[in-house]
Amino acid sequence: MLQEKKPIRGIIYASLFGALTAVGAYIIIPLPPVPITAQTFFLNVAAAVLGGPLGAASQFIYIMLGVLGMPVFAGGKSGLGVLFGPTGGYLIGFILGAFVIGFLASQKKEAGIWWYGFSMLAGMVIIYLLGVLQLSFVARLDLIKAASVGILPFLPGDMVKIALAAWVSCQLKKRIII
Repeated sequence: MLQEKKPIRGIIYASLFGALTAVGAYIIIPLPPVPITAQTFFLNVAAAVLGGPLGAASQFIYIMLGVLGMPVFAGGKSGLGVLFGPTGGYLIGFILGAFVIGFLASQKKEAGIWWYGFSMLAGMVIIYLLGVLQLSFVARLDLIKAASVGILPFLPGDMVKIALAAWVSCQLKKRIII
């Protein structure tokens, strides 16, 4: 009986974190061409707490909500077209980044704030890489220019979000049973 509840509980948590990532899209500081949002805060917490597969699933759920027409992407956008626009690479990076964060976070039995922070930093590198590659392609920018507009403005905020998410993850990991 307990075995049957475990996967359902994980799916519920993944769905909840997918919804929280959607809420994070509405917490926005508009900067063209890529806005600063709280999405990555929730992504980081989801991945660290849920682990690789469920963390990635939470972001897949989030992206599918947007693709299906719910206005959950930054600025209330939705639709498949967003995935092909300048921010699409970041969104696709959410899935792979969450998996990496969750995988790394789970490698230490007693992971602490520093390990979670390192895991989140590694995941952000993946998100930035995919985001900048697509931004460069879609906006027809060279990679240096794409990185300067698609990474540099966000580094200070992302470092703060990572520090906060690492602390929150340490607190939640003690309380959430998957």
